[in-house]
Formats: sequence, structure tokens, C-alpha cells
Amino acid sequence: MDASELQPITDFLVTLVPFNQLSPEQLAYAARQLEIVYFPAVSRIVPMSDDDRRLYIVRSGAFEIRDADGELVDRLGAGDFFGYPSLLSGEQISNSVRVLEDGLVYQLPEGCFNEFCSHNREFSRFFNRAYARRMRNEARFKARNMLTTSRLNSLMSGDPVCVDMGDTVGSAARLMSHHRVSSVLVLDQGQLAGILTDRDLRNRVLAKDRDAFTAIADVMTASPLTVEPETLVFEAMVLMGEHNVHHLPVTRDGRPVGMVTSTDLLRSQSSQPLLMMGEIDRQQDVEGLVNLSKRIPLLLQNLISADARAEEIGRILTSVTDTLTRRLIVLAQSQLGDAPMAFCWLAFGSQGRQDQVACSDQDNGLLLAREPSAGEAAYFEALTTLVCDGLNACGYIYCPGGIMAMNPVWRKSLKGWQRCFAGWIDSPEPKALMHASIFFDMRSVYGDEPLFDQLQTSVLNLCHNKDIFLALLTGNALDTRPPLGFFRQFVLERDGTEVKGIDLKHKGSAIINDIARVYALSAGVREINTPKRIRQLVEMGVINRKDALNLADAQEFIAHMRLANQGRQVEQGLKPNNYLKPGEVSSLVRYQLKEAFKVVDDAQSGLRLRFMRAF
Repeated sequence: MDASELQPITDFLVTLVPFNQLSPEQLAYAARQLEIVYFPAVSRIVPMSDDDRRLYIVRSGAFEIRDADGELVDRLGAGDFFGYPSLLSGEQISNSVRVLEDGLVYQLPEGCFNEFCSHNREFSRFFNRAYARRMRNEARFKARNMLTTSRLNSLMSGDPVCVDMGDTVGSAARLMSHHRVSSVLVLDQGQLAGILTDRDLRNRVLAKDRDAFTAIADVMTASPLTVEPETLVFEAMVLMGEHNVHHLPVTRDGRPVGMVTSTDLLRSQSSQPLLMMGEIDRQQDVEGLVNLSKRIPLLLQNLISADARAEEIGRILTSVTDTLTRRLIVLAQSQLGDAPMAFCWLAFGSQGRQDQVACSDQDNGLLLAREPSAGEAAYFEALTTLVCDGLNACGYIYCPGGIMAMNPVWRKSLKGWQRCFAGWIDSPEPKALMHASIFFDMRSVYGDEPLFDQLQTSVLNLCHNKDIFLALLTGNALDTRPPLGFFRQFVLERDGTEVKGIDLKHKGSAIINDIARVYALSAGVREINTPKRIRQLVEMGVINRKDALNLADAQEFIAHMRLANQGRQVEQGLKPNNYLKPGEVSSLVRYQLKEAFKVVDDAQSGLRLRFMRAF
């Protein structure tokens, strides 16, 4: 290639850390040595031999690195690298690189890479740190507690015993006996229709004096609770506990691919979060719950030390909060008696999104089946006061803005909540937009699920084609900008003292939550958790895959840094907050943070183009 053809390559390399540390002569040499390779998405895998020794530089496209077990190690886009672990270690390649989007890759030969490492300290330091971080993360991943990080596909039985809808109870029982299993899955044209368990045989056949020729359809549990193979083992145990079931069919697109039983889960190993949740359910008074809640900071520290993903930590901590809330409701009802009507305890904000961390306050409300009489209203006032007081005693402080079920403003009937949401959507004043960031992330923690489904469905229907509301909601999401100033320097703020830091929550995670919420409401997405919202938006084609992966990765990295920072603060005996001092992290982490905030800034620009073009 002549000089004119090499110049675009040199211009690209000089924008990358650590190539920006090379001299102009070294950059020109690198450009001449590079081989340019195109990988179409249909190729799926980057072909690499075991002894491949090259540095791969992503010029465009999107890629995934997965280990030998298929676990995700990293996602890569323009300006990222792979192949350096084998260059530095001399070991054979064990990871695979999957092509997510058509991409161009520059391949730098081993000799050229080694020469730059030998003659440029910053170049060598960058890749050695990256390699050390990769090894550390993989080691921590393998050392984590199985229940909080492993997926069901690691322990489920992959060949479930199935019968057809037309079979009889007798044939199913013989099949269960032959295979020595405690359940069979019932299929209708290949799709899961139900499950028949030992308990069903006892309670619905023998106890009812039915014979062996009884149709399975008459005694099976229809439309059973199911999970996907990628579900966390921890989440499966929580689901089984909440629904009092001992068998979980594992499905993909409605077809069974495995079965997990309570025995399978117990055989794996015990889990600290689950042990704590079990203890919560056994407490007979608020004092016992308060004592248990004092262990939550230690649980958070253990999860941070294990380097669990921020998304997983948020779900685990929120599950503990949910369990505390449910137990407080049960204890309150044991004191007050049964509720006079169906109701739902609603969680808003971070608990609704399942991304709670340290120093979370309360954001909750109550959904009633109908307008209460004076006596019924008094019952729910007493119930909500007991629960909110109990949560405050357990460390979930009262909401400064009064958004709690004990506030009569946030105890409403189904029609009352529907009117409330309709008012916010049809007449979106500034206060309504502020409420949107809290109330539109809602989830039922306890009570009548169909009642909650009615409310959520009506809210999503109300948002459909409401361009003015979505535009104003977008404007609200753009009011706060990522903390990057001129020349991409961090903009620091005071944390209430003289100390300056980066507000990781309000200038990072909260903005991503706002962006995902606008897209989700516009598309009628029922998911509330931000990463799940992003994944569903990709599946629906609302956001392109590359932008979604970048946003999801930025969300995880910023949330992870926030948690790690809070962990350090607790270790130092400080009250945890959301402010990170740049000087307390390495230059590499600062660089990665800037890249994450740049993704957030780009996502805000995309949101503006999508929803504010006509305004």
C-alpha cells in the first residue's frame, strides 16, 4: 500500500490507547505490517488456530469472546483488542471469538507486537495490565459461589422424561418408575402443556380414587412455571420457594430442554443469600428481621469480593429486600387479620428494577382491587404503616419524598392508579415527569398478580402513540449529561463535603435507566429490569444490536465501579455513597470509564433523534 492508503490506518491507530504512545515512525511501521481481514456475521466464528500469535485490532463491527465452557468473557467493538493473552503467555488459545456484526479487523504480527513491547514501556504495560485483569476476572469467576453465578444448564438434567397429552396416568406412572424420576412433562404437539409429579399422583389420583386409565390432562398441572437454561441457579431457587414447587421445567421457545428439581439444587451447594432469605421467612417478629438485616452489608461485601456482576448483585440484594417486605406483610396480617380485599404491594424505582445497592431508601405503594370503605381503608393504613416502619427499622429508610404505601396518596384502587397514570401521560407536567422515573419502574412484590397485570397492561396501553409524553420524557432523560467536559476530561462534583468525585449513579446508571425506560414504554415492553429491557428491545428490533450491547456493557461497567467503590468505602469505615474519586483508580480504569460515559452520551443523542425530531 502507498502512503495515501496507509494514512487512514495510521489516523485510526493514533486514536487508540496504547498505540497513541508510539512514535510517528513506529505507527507508520505498524500500518505497513498490518493485514486487513473482513469477517461477515454469517461466518459466526473468527477462525483461529491453537498456536495463533497475532494481535487483533477491531476496526469495525462487534465481537464476543467466550471461554471453553461457552461463558461470556468480553464484548468488543471498534478500537478493542483480542489475541494478546496468547501473545503474552505463549499458551495455546482456549477462547473463541464470535462475530456478532460484520466487521473489519487489523492483524498485527507477533514480531511487530513484541518489538513495540520491548521498546515502549507504556505499550507493554497496557497489554500486561489487560492480560492480568482478564486472568483475575476468570479466576474470580471460577471461584464464585455456584448458586449466585452459575446457570441452570450447568446442573439440569438435559433429557427430560416426556409423555403425550393423550396418554393415561398409568402409563405415566410406569414411565416415572422405569426412569426413577419424580415427574414427567406433558407435551401437546411438541410444546410443553403441563407437568405430572408424584404429588399430583397422590393428591389428584390416589386420594380421589381415580383409576390408572384417567387421562393425564385431567390431573396434570397445566401451564407450569418454567425457566430458560440461562437462568441463574439462585433465581431458580427463589422462584421455587416463592411458588412452592419442587420441579422446574427448563424450556426454549416453549419446548422442554431439561428439568431441575429441588433435590438437584440442594445437591449443588448452599448459598449465603438463600440461607439469609430462609432465616427471614422463619422470623416471628420485627426485632428478628432487624437483626438479620444487619448482615446485608456483609452480604454485599462478599458479593463484591467475589467479583459478581453488578446485574447479579442487584438482583440478589433486591431478592433479600423482597423477602423482608413479604415477611413484614405476613407478620402485619397475623396481627391485623386477613385483608378485606385483594391487594398488591408495589415496589418502585431501584427495587422495582431489581438493581438495589447500598443506601437504598423506600419507594413503594399499594394497589387495591377496588375503592375501600372507611373500615377497609383503616385496615390498609395500619398494614402499610407496620410494613414501612419495619422496613425503616431494617435499614431501608423512609422515602424523603414520601413515596411509600403508608402515605394515603400512594394507596389507590386499580381505577385510582389508572387515573393517576393517565393524568401523568396525558398532561405531563414537570412533576409528572419526575414521577415517571420512579413510578413507571414498578413491580409486584406481594399479592394478587392478575391485579398487577391489569395495571401494567393499562399503563403500557396508555403510553402507546403518546408522542408528546415520550418527547417530554426524553427531554427529562437528556437534562443530565455524563460527566465529561472538554477534551473528554471528567467533570467532578462535591459529594456534600470538600471532596470532589464522579457521580456514578446520577451521571451514569440513572441516565441509562432513563434511556431504557423511554424505549420500553414506547414499545410496550413489560420488563422493568434495565438489562432485560435492553435485551428485549434488541429482540423486538427497536434498538440495533451493536448500540444495545454497548449500552448494556456501559451499564454493567459503571454499576460495577459504583459497587466496587462502595465496597472500598465500607472497608475504610466510611458511609457508602455514589462518588468515585478518579485518583483512587488506575489510568486504565479511568480510560474505560470515559469510554463508558461516551457510550451513554451517544445513546442520549440517539434517543433525541428518535423521539424529539418533531419537537
